[in-house]
Amino acid sequence: MNQHLRLACTRALAAGVVVLALPGKELRGSLTLKEPTYSRKDAEDPRKPKTILLVDDEASVRELVGRVLQTENYKVITAANGTEALGLASRVHIDLVLLDLNLPVKNGWDTFERLTYEHPLVPVIIITARPNQFFSAVGAGAGALMEKPLDFPKLLKTVAVLLEEPMETRLARLAGKSAAFHYQPAMGNP
Repeated sequence: MNQHLRLACTRALAAGVVVLALPGKELRGSLTLKEPTYSRKDAEDPRKPKTILLVDDEASVRELVGRVLQTENYKVITAANGTEALGLASRVHIDLVLLDLNLPVKNGWDTFERLTYEHPLVPVIIITARPNQFFSAVGAGAGALMEKPLDFPKLLKTVAVLLEEPMETRLARLAGKSAAFHYQPAMGNP
């Protein structure tokens, strides 16, 4: 077992999360975790800008939000649907995901489920215009829910907070334990 995997398993167990499978091993006969194809050494270099995967089917949203994130020195990669996002996440180290729910090909919640299964330590911010998603987002273990239209200063603050939170907090959230949740209703709503 490599050093990074051993550390992740140790921290998961310390947080009370049961480790069900290791990369390359079958889980309940249906899914197999794979070792990422990107270099873990490169992913952990603190001098490198954090990489954010922005998943939205609207090109204008990807462009605008991407520009806002890039002005804060984040590296942004984009996907127009869930299938594309999952492919990118398996090939490129991702530090955080901004995920729309209304996606073609593979919807947002299905994408969220697969992303968090394959990359449980990557925080996910749900960004959506779909109403009434608060309880679903909290229950699923998302790090935040931000409703469109987005408040960019609050989005940037939430991104920074989630990137700095401890691994144990992320694991606890996914395990349904008490953990901070960030919610921003659409601009103009209370």
